[in-house]
Amino acid sequence: MANYKVHPSSVISPEAEIADDVEIGPYCLIQGKVKIGKGTFIEGHVTLGSRHGVLEIGENNHFSPGAVIGGPPQDVSYKGEPTKLIIGKNNTFREFTTVNIGTPKGGGVTSVGDNCLLMAYTHVGHDCHIGNNVVIVNGCHLGGHCEIEDNVTIGGVSALNQFTKVGRGAFIAGSSIVNKDILPFSRAQGNYATIRATNKIGLSRKGFPREEVANVHKAIRIIIMGSHTVDEGIERIKQECVMSPNIEYFINFIKSSKRGIAVDRSPKGWQDDE
Repeated sequence: MANYKVHPSSVISPEAEIADDVEIGPYCLIQGKVKIGKGTFIEGHVTLGSRHGVLEIGENNHFSPGAVIGGPPQDVSYKGEPTKLIIGKNNTFREFTTVNIGTPKGGGVTSVGDNCLLMAYTHVGHDCHIGNNVVIVNGCHLGGHCEIEDNVTIGGVSALNQFTKVGRGAFIAGSSIVNKDILPFSRAQGNYATIRATNKIGLSRKGFPREEVANVHKAIRIIIMGSHTVDEGIERIKQECVMSPNIEYFINFIKSSKRGIAVDRSPKGWQDDE
């Protein structure tokens, strides 16, 4: 006999695996293969899972009313394959958030890490990968195959084109449209979004020493400013910056970019916050 708390108006799939102390409010639908970890609170009118997909939810997650999590991908090529959405622990999904399962052509998995906050009306498309400690503000839309690394904040009513990547510790201002990759540790803004500054406040809040903030700032300035190529900029970073793990990661991010870096080298494109 189930030991979790469930309102009698909710419908639970016989395939669901639910930890004993989970609480499920009224008028929820849990369908298909869904696994829910302990400490999770599901408010009323939440839909979890789908007829064909697999949804795995870790511990201590919170789903607000109207959230639809683990639904089928919005992709015409999807034919009901048993793809997945995997969610970590300690995440909050606010009202009317939607997160879709993956597609076979995209690796079959959408994922959300730990300690994330997805505010109301956000959408995370199929095959996206969201890291840890990510905040996505109200009304944001992520197209399929986006990658959001750890400690990223995306301002409200922003949209990311499919296959875009946002590096660790970046901040995207509200109402931005992102169609190219956003450098780690940077601040980006605009339609289309370009990198405007170093996210110094965010780095300091994450415990970066002052010297390392300055080191990262120098690397970002080298890439953003001047008429040199990106490859020439990387060589300058190797010569002029201290080669810390953050700088090595920064260089590797640039080298691995497939959509290109969101750079505007005009004088108005950089906000020097020294």
